[in-house]
Parts: sequence; C-alpha cells; structure tokens
Amino acid sequence: MLLERMEVGPFLTNCYLVACPKTREAVLIDPGDDGERIIRRVQELKLKVKYVINTHAHIDHIGANDVVRAALKVPLLAHAADLSRYRSPGASLALSGGRVEAEPPDRFLQEGDVLEVGTLKVKVLETPGHSPGGITLDINGVLFVGDTLFAGSIGRTDFPGGSFPVLIENIKKKIFSYPDDTEVFPGHGPPTTVGDERRYNPFLGGSF
Repeated sequence: MLLERMEVGPFLTNCYLVACPKTREAVLIDPGDDGERIIRRVQELKLKVKYVINTHAHIDHIGANDVVRAALKVPLLAHAADLSRYRSPGASLALSGGRVEAEPPDRFLQEGDVLEVGTLKVKVLETPGHSPGGITLDINGVLFVGDTLFAGSIGRTDFPGGSFPVLIENIKKKIFSYPDDTEVFPGHGPPTTVGDERRYNPFLGGSF
C-alpha cells in the first residue's frame, strides 16, 4: 500500500492517506486541520480519494472534514455513537474561542464493515473508550487506531463519554489479538507495533 502521514493543526494530529498502488484509489483518515494542504497533497500524489473516515469526532480529528469533502466530493464515514459531537466537537477538548460545528457523516460504520479501496480492504473494529464512537481501521493488516493507543501510552478517558476500563478492554481484546509484528499508526506521535505495546506500554501491563 501507499501510506503518507501528515501532522496537521496545533495538536499535531496524524492525518493519513492510504492508497492502492495499482488503482491510486485512497482513503483519507482524520483530516483534523490544514485542509488546503491535504488537498494539495492528494493532487500531487494523483490519488482518487474514495472515502474520508474519522476514527472519532474530537475537533482535532475532524476540523478539515468540510473543506476536504467539498473539494474532493467524497463521502464522510464515522461511527454513529459520535454523531452528537459533530455539532459541538470543541466541547470534547474543552477548547475556547467560540462555537465549532462540522457537518455530520454521510454514512455510519460499525464492527465488521469492510470497504474496498482498489486492492485494499478496510475492516472496521469498534474500539470505544477514548470516545464512544472510537474505531480502529484494519487496512490489509495495518492498524490505524486514532487516539485509542499511542506508542507507550493510551488515549485520554476523561473527556465526556470516555471510559478507562472500556478502553483497556478494547485494546487487549481487539488490538492485541493481532500478531506482534502488526504495525500500529496512532492519531498522534510515531508509529509502533502490537508487540512493543504488549511488552512495554505501562498502561497495559508492560514496563519501560
């Protein structure tokens, strides 16, 4: 697969372009900010974005949704449990500076859904805990986990709808069911692997 990571916005959110090298069809994951920059990169790479997908609906992951949807003319997909956050996404991060709104998704995803993007298969895993509608995307065996899991850490659970026990359960049940060499691409920070997090993540029984 073709994979490009862009850090966008003040929270340095990881926005991912994942594409089929044969067809150039792509999925755009978490366009949190810098919409024009994302669009330019899509054009430079000559990609045909088929879907925009949000791993969850916090503002730093959805901030450029409307800009990229309008420019690329593609549907937005997300989990229904985060629908209310599209009308007040800033509230989840206790941000100031006025009301923030974003258009709701065009289609909702749930556990077991599989999308075809060229030769890529995008499988949906429900992994709430950081957010009620948190999902992980398994794209040909590579995991895009949003803010569920980070290298050496986990997503915050003190936002509305968050739950530490639920988050830990989903990481261990869903993400840790994959082989140790599975690559994991989080919503912030560097990539990691399932094995490294299983062994060393202090929130999950490991130690540095």
